[in-house]
Amino acid sequence: MSNSSSDFASAVVELQTLRDFFRWGASEFIAAGLFYGHGTDNPWDEAEQLVLHAVHLNPPLADEWLDARLTRPERERVVANIQRRIEERIPAAYITGQAWFAGMPFTVDERVLVPRSPIAELIEKQFAPWLIDEPLQILDLCTGSGCIGIACAYSFPDAEVQLSDISFDALAVTEENIQRHDLSERVFAIQSDLFENLQGQRFDLIVSNPPYVDAEDMASLPQEYHAEPELGLASGEDGLDFTRRLLAEALDYLTENGLLVVEVGNSWPALEEAYPELPFTWVEFERGGHGVFVLSAADLRSAREQGVI
Repeated sequence: MSNSSSDFASAVVELQTLRDFFRWGASEFIAAGLFYGHGTDNPWDEAEQLVLHAVHLNPPLADEWLDARLTRPERERVVANIQRRIEERIPAAYITGQAWFAGMPFTVDERVLVPRSPIAELIEKQFAPWLIDEPLQILDLCTGSGCIGIACAYSFPDAEVQLSDISFDALAVTEENIQRHDLSERVFAIQSDLFENLQGQRFDLIVSNPPYVDAEDMASLPQEYHAEPELGLASGEDGLDFTRRLLAEALDYLTENGLLVVEVGNSWPALEEAYPELPFTWVEFERGGHGVFVLSAADLRSAREQGVI
């Protein structure tokens, strides 16, 4: 492995352009054996994210920028970012303090998971073809940074959106993002364990990216994931502790034609096995991702009548 202090120091002196630092960062990440899964899936994109943040630029970057030379203070900031990523094994978003979701920037830190849900693709398509009427009341359950609910607010400009989480620490970040996107007039953060503090409310759309990692996967997660709050990841032996509660209660908080959209990731086979009679629709994504189901209020109503949930 080549990641010594002298390597980082020499990079400040010898490398000059954005292209130089993209290539060098990617090579160093490969040598260090890093894991990618928090917004990027390869060392080049990871390096690009950290380099561009250090010089106050946002992707995508036009090719003519690649040979732009960096000042020494810029080079020092770039190298510091690369060094932290290697030595601390934390997601790049925790170094930059920012992550992109549905084409928008969000403030993030160790109090929340790094946004990466494939639900972004659904939001951009306004949940077609499942959502028939435009929703006026939306709930983002287990909101974390608030990215899903805030993206929904952009997609449905007439909707009021509740952003709910059990964690007060997470909700502090949520509030920052509500202010960042200037949505405080119709997007609200509320502390709640599932529906505990949402009594009496009904929603046309409930979207949730809850904790769903099972015990076996938690034990084998790469180091980068252990930088994230465990509360947002772990959900019992089979990863379904939270989802079981959600399925049992969601109908009481949906409007008559409401829609429930939930991400369960790798726990989707266990969910299908646990509820063989529920008519889950599993979303197929063009940009990758899996384990997101859609259920209508009618589906849940029928399942309750049959004693399935």
